[in-house]
Amino acid sequence: MSFFDLLSQILENLGRRKARVALTAIGVVIGTAAVVVLVSLAIGQQRTATEQLGGIGDLTQIQVMPNYGGGEGGRGVPAPVVVGPGGPGSPPPTQKLVTDDSLKELAALPGVVSVIPRDYLQAGGSMRVGKLEGYGQIMGVGTSDLTDLGLEAQAGTLTLAKGTVIIGAQVPMQFYDPRQRPGQEPPPPPDLLDKDIKLTLFKYTQDGTEIRKTMQVHVAGVLAETRDWQGSDYSVFMSLDEVTAYNSWAMGRKVNRNRDGYPMAFVKMESVEQVLETTDKITALGYQASTPQTIVEGISSYFLTQQIMFGGVGAISLLVAAIGIANTMTMSILERTREIGLMKAVGATNRDVLSIFLGEASGIGFLGGMGGVLLGWSAGQIINVLALAYFAGQATQGQQFGPPPTAAVYTPGWLPIFALVFATLIGLLSGLYPALRAATLVPVMALKYE
Repeated sequence: MSFFDLLSQILENLGRRKARVALTAIGVVIGTAAVVVLVSLAIGQQRTATEQLGGIGDLTQIQVMPNYGGGEGGRGVPAPVVVGPGGPGSPPPTQKLVTDDSLKELAALPGVVSVIPRDYLQAGGSMRVGKLEGYGQIMGVGTSDLTDLGLEAQAGTLTLAKGTVIIGAQVPMQFYDPRQRPGQEPPPPPDLLDKDIKLTLFKYTQDGTEIRKTMQVHVAGVLAETRDWQGSDYSVFMSLDEVTAYNSWAMGRKVNRNRDGYPMAFVKMESVEQVLETTDKITALGYQASTPQTIVEGISSYFLTQQIMFGGVGAISLLVAAIGIANTMTMSILERTREIGLMKAVGATNRDVLSIFLGEASGIGFLGGMGGVLLGWSAGQIINVLALAYFAGQATQGQQFGPPPTAAVYTPGWLPIFALVFATLIGLLSGLYPALRAATLVPVMALKYE
């Protein structure tokens, strides 16, 4: 029997019992739709979680910090040092510091593009523009171009020069009028681009005497908003040499990088694929290392498990439908026993009979899978409309955290194909026993069956 003859026979047999086929396929439709909707929901949640992370940061970067061996504190802690009251600290001599020698050691690792040290201002102080005062996280970076840190400009330049600073997007929001009276309308955030900021630093002597140092810096650029984990939106970036000079003034001695070290350094990799392996190597060298890629990997692992669980719940419905297909095919064999005997009497082989009944069972699975894919996709679109309307309402009321999700349910292109193939395979396996039973019928006994 040729393939086209077999296909024609299968379609004819399915068409003879339209109602029974339709009722059996409904179970497959429900099961397939459940798989599509639940897995799409899990994928949509993963995409939403990733979007809510916003600018989690450059995934090719690794943040390297001193290893304090069981304690946190001192200058190496990556917590923001806001311009305000504060003072220098000295790390214990037994700590594994990030020094100039460390930078060379890190740069020698395979796949490393650059190593950029960073230091915080270790002094209290304030910023002033006109009548407004403000604060921000002042830090020095060991590069003259902030694009090396994966940052982008909202306005101005990202090139650092002596006497210039580049500010984060939220820094202007931190300025206020110290003489503002209660009930008075607060002033709008100042436009700091190309403006001179008066920076006043202060420190205290052992007897409590305050010593001040005043200088002017020029705002050369404003960063685009990142919402990253490094606090770039609230930072004021200076050249590392200038911050080192200010810290030397605050400490009352010259900062020695091989003795005092850096609070942190950023390692830039050639590709994302090398990040986790290099992070392990840096940790093995004795440093503390972290990367946003770890967060992304954790999220992916969590939602992959969720997709498997949701898909398993939907697959249970398909297994129930499989019992219905097996029952339908068994009843069909009982009703068509004489027909099977006649087919064998005129020359049909066991393989031909097996192929016909397996084809019918697979056809029921395929038809149910098609209906389930369409139903699941439609249900997903309805859920998206309702969910996005809800999120829009939350945003209007100011209760939405982060950017609104683009879709609560997301169906990738591979999922409908997988669901259709899976439903067809379920139908095929469900019809295997009835088809084998039909194929092994003795023609004489089948013709005598009443």
